Amino acid sequence: MIVLVGGEKGGTGKSTLATNLAVWLAYEFGSKDVLLLDADIQSTSKKWADRRGDGDPSLISVAVAQATGDVFKPARELATKYGQIVIDAGGRDSKELRTAMVAADVLLVPTRASQPDLETMDHVNELIALARGLNANLRAYAVVSMAPSNPMINEVGEAQAFLKDFPEFVLAGTFVRDRKVYRDAILEGKGVVEMNNSQAKAEIQLLGQEIYGTAE
Repeated sequence: MIVLVGGEKGGTGKSTLATNLAVWLAYEFGSKDVLLLDADIQSTSKKWADRRGDGDPSLISVAVAQATGDVFKPARELATKYGQIVIDAGGRDSKELRTAMVAADVLLVPTRASQPDLETMDHVNELIALARGLNANLRAYAVVSMAPSNPMINEVGEAQAFLKDFPEFVLAGTFVRDRKVYRDAILEGKGVVEMNNSQAKAEIQLLGQEIYGTAE
């Protein structure tokens, strides 16, 4: 399966989500079957992978490749070697994002639970419709990310109400809160499933199970 993490808005945790899903997948399916494809010119996932390689040698390995421009062909070619591919396309409307949407089985669009971020979803909805002209089976999810950790703040509920009316994607049932452990994981080249934070670990596990259908 090819899962693309991308969208129009930067700063919504796309690389964080991509790297954490890749680590979770490596434990679920075996590291030899998982590839993280960095298609973002900022190379955040590749830099994360470099730190992972220079860190704790006991960590499970995660293969990483890079591609820019038209990533349809490299993504499909890599899918003949790896059963599970996660593409990090970054946060902008780009050739990388559009071509990866044609190659992907699933698109995840992280968005903050704030009005300026949610308003970009109109354009994302249009991009998904265009991609389905060539990739009719593309499944698309909006994922509320970096949500306030204070349960008294109702931004998540407001975002859920806003996003439910878009026809081209569904809102993931799992949302990811704004936790320091996610930033620590990026800096340490780890996934939160390898760190001591049960809440963040549960968020990634639940999202992975929702997208990949691995819940028992």
